[in-house]
Amino acid sequence: MSEQTEKPRLSDADMLARFRSSKKRPACSDTLGMDLAEVHQDEMRVVVNFTADKSFANPTGAIQGGFIAAMLDEAISTNIIIASNVTMTAPTLEMKVSYLAPLFVGPAKVEAKILKFGKSVCFSEASCFDPDGKLVATATATASPRPFKRF
Repeated sequence: MSEQTEKPRLSDADMLARFRSSKKRPACSDTLGMDLAEVHQDEMRVVVNFTADKSFANPTGAIQGGFIAAMLDEAISTNIIIASNVTMTAPTLEMKVSYLAPLFVGPAKVEAKILKFGKSVCFSEASCFDPDGKLVATATATASPRPFKRF
């Protein structure tokens, strides 16, 4: 992208406000109770809060791992979109999740960080924490940044 066509970068606070007020929010974000809490563009890092609904729980009361993986993936993808200055989407090519402790119904926090943002591949990591700050899951992911195409 040439310097002449590049969009000006918003401040972290303005980027956060833009995402929070978006009318094009995916339904999956709402299902997960997603709330973008912090944007740190210089560090290529975001913090996202989620609400683990009782419908996500297995019979033991713990949140089923697929929902935790979705939270990690959603935070990673949002971070890539922000890091691209909202010019790219970020289909996940692969993701590895490690579950370290149970997560129960209620709030959860995910911190996502980009390790390397290349021209065709982006490497990221994310960590999910329970309300007490205990690490419950981690993920590493590879995504393929692509220009947004509006349908």
